[in-house]
Amino acid sequence: MRITLLSLLLLFVAAATPARAQLHITRDHGGYVEEYKAKYKRVRATGERVIIDGICNSACTLVLGIVPLNKICVTPKASLGFHQAYYDKAFTFGIKVTSAEGTSDLMSYYPDTVKDWIRRNGGLTTDMKKIKNGVELWKIIDPCPEEW
Repeated sequence: MRITLLSLLLLFVAAATPARAQLHITRDHGGYVEEYKAKYKRVRATGERVIIDGICNSACTLVLGIVPLNKICVTPKASLGFHQAYYDKAFTFGIKVTSAEGTSDLMSYYPDTVKDWIRRNGGLTTDMKKIKNGVELWKIIDPCPEEW
């Protein structure tokens, strides 16, 4: 097999180009808080950028308090959803049992801009409170620049 000069040049350029690691959130309805904390701490440690390009609800929103906000952006399809923490319904016979301790823990991670929005909108409740793309969301997270 012959390796041409052009092939070598393309291989060299590909190897020398830094990877632009990104976490692309498109449809995340949340889950176990501890799993999200660990995931976002890894994202923060690697310096990955986060693009919220759709639904980011519940534990997904912890990204706002763990990954630096200058590493996160939102697209026009982005939305965030917040609610009180509750125990896994598999252990509560399908009943949503809220956790004051878990809710306090969630709130402790959020930056002031998120806490202020939550307060202005009646605090965390069992109902999902959503922020969709627009001025309210941009007060918390910047829109994605073209190069992202």
